[in-house]
Amino acid sequence: MAGEATVSLLRVKGPVEAIAGTVTVPGDKSISHRALILGALARGRTPVSGLLTAEDCINTARALVQMGVEIDNLGQSSVVIDGVGLRGLRSPTGVLDLGNSGTGMRLLMGVVAGQDFAATLTGDESLRQRPMDRIAQPLGQMGIKVAGQGEQCLPPVTVWGGNPRPITYQTPMASAQVKSAVLLAGLNAPGTTTVIEPARSRDHTERMLAALGAQVSVDGLQVSVEGNPDLSGREMVVPGDFSSAAFLLVAALLIPGSEVTVGGILLNSTRTGLLEILGRMGAKLEVSNRRQATGEPVGDITARASQLSATQVGGEVIPRMLDEVPILALAATQAEGQTVIRDAEELRVKESDRLAATAQVLSALGATIQQQPDGLVIDGPTRLQGAEVDSFGDHRIAMMAVVAGLIAEGQSVVTNTQCISTSFPEFADLLRDLGARVDEK
Repeated sequence: MAGEATVSLLRVKGPVEAIAGTVTVPGDKSISHRALILGALARGRTPVSGLLTAEDCINTARALVQMGVEIDNLGQSSVVIDGVGLRGLRSPTGVLDLGNSGTGMRLLMGVVAGQDFAATLTGDESLRQRPMDRIAQPLGQMGIKVAGQGEQCLPPVTVWGGNPRPITYQTPMASAQVKSAVLLAGLNAPGTTTVIEPARSRDHTERMLAALGAQVSVDGLQVSVEGNPDLSGREMVVPGDFSSAAFLLVAALLIPGSEVTVGGILLNSTRTGLLEILGRMGAKLEVSNRRQATGEPVGDITARASQLSATQVGGEVIPRMLDEVPILALAATQAEGQTVIRDAEELRVKESDRLAATAQVLSALGATIQQQPDGLVIDGPTRLQGAEVDSFGDHRIAMMAVVAGLIAEGQSVVTNTQCISTSFPEFADLLRDLGARVDEK
């Protein structure tokens, strides 16, 4: 929860006995960022419930407050945003610090592009190593000046807002962050702004813009928004984060005798590629109670202990499961045969080099895993052995390592786990609720 002390070390003694129960996970991180930002750009009040209260989203909210937006109950899961309109933000008092949030920084760069001021955005040591040239390039084509550090435009990065012009931009990679930044800048451009992607990426920005009154059109891999829409505030409900649920679901698949249900999870097809891959591997997964929440499909997912078989993963499914590659790699260590993951080079510029970090952590635990330039090759099944491993300051690597410790023989220690609070502060508590012993220090 927001305000809790962060945990720097998690200790697991495995293999644990069966885990079981029904839980809910925090709100979806991607949707939480967008609800805050679009609620700020709409006219009127936007009540948001189910908001993720982790550090990344709080940093986005604080940046909006610095630019003149009032947010009641900041830091809580239910907030009310008093929107200021498309060009109603104010010049911030100081640098905008987004902490570890690449989503917050990239989307806000698009927002600032359409304002009447300049703003400098920075972050923690990890975020300052993540390239922002992928945002600076299309914004430059829109006539907006952007300056960062070095050839890759690393943070701190300054955006000089103004009057962006509409463009048609073909992205070199499938990236919802790039697409969203361009569309957000296009809100203050006269005419039609279009983004064309090589593969489908998550579509929460398009859905939310349309719900608030923007004219959005989607044609295959092409998304367009008309400039100067009249966005009106409305109530929003944030569903549970599929990426967070994935750690609990895979734990249930890998621990004999387990059965875990995670309720109220986002089922947007641009996010659930992992479900398809695990199903192909023989996972016992069941989706029930399907429903809608603020235009997004939602349901409950039950996972039961399963015997898995290896598979090949690549192509269009990768953008729909990019954040889940580390936990998929762990599942592959327990699958019969050789699993190959390719087309995932984007993972090298996340909070860590996630391909390298995943390979190093699982190798330390005894897995047979090799890096490729764009992916991983994993042989299984392999009996893992407890070890001390580092998270590389990456929340998804930290949580993957803890789940690995649940099935490994002997004690595992995962260090540098305070990063988990950026997306899933309740992670260790929920594992304990399900019956796993995870000790904190």
